Amino acid sequence: MAPTLFEAQAPRPLADRLRPQTLADVVGQDHLLAPTAPIGRMVAAHRLASMVLWGPPGCGKTTIARLLADQTDLEFEPLSAVFSGVADLRKIFETAKRRREAGRGTLLFIDEIHRFNRAQQDSFLPYVEDGTVVLIGATTENPSFELNGALLSRAQVFILKRLDQAALDILVARAEAMVGHALPLDEDARHALLAMADGDGRYLLNLAEEVALLPADTAPLDPKRLASQVQHRAPLYDKAQESHYNLISALHKSLRGSDPDAALYWFARMLTGGEDPLYVVRRLVRFASEDIGMADPNALVQAMMAWDAYERLGSPEGELAIAQCVVYLGTAPKSVAVYKAQGAAMRAAKKTGSLMPPMHILNAPTKMMREHGYGAGYAYDPDTEDGFSGQNYFPDGMAREEFYHPVDRGFERDIRKRLDYWDKLRRRKAGEGPATGEDER
Repeated sequence: MAPTLFEAQAPRPLADRLRPQTLADVVGQDHLLAPTAPIGRMVAAHRLASMVLWGPPGCGKTTIARLLADQTDLEFEPLSAVFSGVADLRKIFETAKRRREAGRGTLLFIDEIHRFNRAQQDSFLPYVEDGTVVLIGATTENPSFELNGALLSRAQVFILKRLDQAALDILVARAEAMVGHALPLDEDARHALLAMADGDGRYLLNLAEEVALLPADTAPLDPKRLASQVQHRAPLYDKAQESHYNLISALHKSLRGSDPDAALYWFARMLTGGEDPLYVVRRLVRFASEDIGMADPNALVQAMMAWDAYERLGSPEGELAIAQCVVYLGTAPKSVAVYKAQGAAMRAAKKTGSLMPPMHILNAPTKMMREHGYGAGYAYDPDTEDGFSGQNYFPDGMAREEFYHPVDRGFERDIRKRLDYWDKLRRRKAGEGPATGEDER
């Protein structure tokens, strides 16, 4: 429906006035919209498939859906999953059926499609299946977590990119052309404006509009003055959604890659996004055992001390202790030998079932147990000549297995020497070969 005269004269936000009129005007998504790209090829063939557009806020999902309807001659039916339900869907499907009988197709655009529950998602599957509607869903959340498998099998998922600096520069230039003058910003403030947008084109245009409305005689702003003139927002981060897991994964892998600077950056990103520092430090404790282990046994001590320090001090003072732990773990030698050893031992324990320990390592607190051979022949290792008896501690009937394989890094290098020395002593005491005379040091 065309806008009325009064609607056309009503004030509109700059972001709305600059909404692209063709797919070629959309910035930052050429990997999908270029003539040779997946969606570009669909438009050229005039044959649109149902799809899910997955990307951050302000990257053009709604705009692209509208333009696809225009360029493939489909009726555009927008719906927000936040404000709509099954009843609204039924009305659209009935209208789409009648429209189809008249030879015209319908593009159903569902914003925030991940907010529909499973039953609601199931309700429109038949209409997507038979072509009553071409579905375009928009979501900021990972579709593989939030959408039904049945829906995903009927719709292609396209990932939209966060707008880069080149795309944001284009939007600022368009804003300046629309308002008729350059924004009063020095070069550093212009860069700061782009950084504040954080890849969100709509938010950038809202910021540009605030700056454009400053008095005409405003001297060029520096970053500090710019920050005092425009509204700030928190970085994109939802502790219950995918960004939460993406950032902790980035922190974990930066530590594993021995890059303390990158790890500190991701730690800071999580803090500025409102993450609970205790969540981070719990993950650091796990990392200390899983990825460092005995290569530096002090890593676990450092992680536990950081946890304790934060619980005693709280924020922001206690966050420094966590940062210290991040640096320590990032610079520590890495080994997953203990992690692998535990997994191998668990598999062996499940395989061997309920084998009893050998009798000589069982305590014998009663006379009857002693008479039945409990503890018979046990050698007290610290009191032997080598401080090592070489006795068998695996169950009778189970061959000795080696689960723990220390790496040649950090403290595990010394542990490897000890284990090799004890192995030679064990074989000597079992009569399998001579000792070399080397000690464990």
